[in-house]
Amino acid sequence: MLAITAAVVVVTVLTAAFALRTPSPVGHWNSAQAQQEFLRDYKAAMEDMPEPDRTLDVRTRFGFVRVYKFEGTGRDDVDPLVLLPGRSSPTPVWADNMPSLLKVADVYAVDLLGEPGMSVQEAPIATDADNAAWLDRTLAALPEEKFNVLGLSIGGWTATNLAVHHPERINALMLIDPVYTFSGMPAETAVRAIPASVPWLPKSWRDSFNSYTAGGAPVEDVPLARMTETAMSTYAIKLPQPTLISEDDLAGLKMPVLAILAGDSVMHDIDASRQVAERRLRNGTVVVHEDASHAVGSEQPEDIARQVREFLAAP
Repeated sequence: MLAITAAVVVVTVLTAAFALRTPSPVGHWNSAQAQQEFLRDYKAAMEDMPEPDRTLDVRTRFGFVRVYKFEGTGRDDVDPLVLLPGRSSPTPVWADNMPSLLKVADVYAVDLLGEPGMSVQEAPIATDADNAAWLDRTLAALPEEKFNVLGLSIGGWTATNLAVHHPERINALMLIDPVYTFSGMPAETAVRAIPASVPWLPKSWRDSFNSYTAGGAPVEDVPLARMTETAMSTYAIKLPQPTLISEDDLAGLKMPVLAILAGDSVMHDIDASRQVAERRLRNGTVVVHEDASHAVGSEQPEDIARQVREFLAAP
């Protein structure tokens, strides 16, 4: 099932991703062969996505950012959705969500800079401000003036970080079980992530961690899972550890915010996240999927799209 295997790529191995650094200051593949294997699996995984209407490579001072444009069938007066994926999980992670999201609005899907994907990092990203700067520049290169930004896992943090530093282009902010946004990563998850981040350890260790974050769902050997396995084991991420969004910064967000939280998520403290979101978001809507794992985006795509549509239609 694509919905189950997509859980693999939603995983955000945050703490342990920085344990094995190499001298290079930018993200890179460990070998040309590994990159070719990833490109093969990326292409295969993209076959589960609709055909993009446009493919753009946006120049920023930190590198080139790959953006795919998909024409939707939603209302013309709804600003486009900008989709930001999770760690080691570029655009194909949205395959389960695309049919229903395209009924809401046009969609731009972004491969995060500094992560494995089609975006190419060329300069160090050293701070949270840098992380916001490349994304703001990317949105500035698109023809629309405003966007509804939808982030998944680390993409949720990336979206919120953008809203903190460059809110001007954001009409609405929507977060699917974001990490380091309302609460930090639990210690047990951080410890379990460490062996999953060591590339030369057995694949089964990464599969075990991915299944753990997805509520015990089995890991299927399909292009999406193979793509992520290659990314996790052979791509060196050179990004700063995300800083937990401060409660003052959350309170300072003026745009409407939809926080979709997974009740069984192991990537953050669900009770603390709910309390912080409800207390500090001045224009927030908090929805908890009680029986969902961190992979809620692919587990319940129709519900997610309905909540996004209703949220954007609210006065």
